[in-house]
Amino acid sequence: MKKVHVLALSSLLALVVGLSTQVIAQSTNPDTARDTAAQQQASQDPQQQQMPSTTADAKTFTGKIVKAAGKLVLQDTMSNATYQLDDQDKAKQFVGKDVKVTGTLDAANGLIRVTAIEPAA
Repeated sequence: MKKVHVLALSSLLALVVGLSTQVIAQSTNPDTARDTAAQQQASQDPQQQQMPSTTADAKTFTGKIVKAAGKLVLQDTMSNATYQLDDQDKAKQFVGKDVKVTGTLDAANGLIRVTAIEPAA
């Protein structure tokens, strides 16, 4: 009877050691930890994934660079819209000229994040 208890205890000990080794290996694997963290973040903030972005892909806007309220803006003559420009230095050399502005539009603020400005063709 004593041999059966010793054998059962030895088997149980081997099982615990084997499982412990697996848990330690998973917790120290950076890929597993990174994947788990990403999954947790995704499951914790589902609203953020579903919210549409206010910034669109880069587009080209045409119009004239004019000064309004002390800042340089793009006046779109076709749609009669005015867009603020985040890069005032790039716009300085084009004051009063027709231009093509490439950038992304932050529609919430009416601001173009300027990538490039060039004379209109």
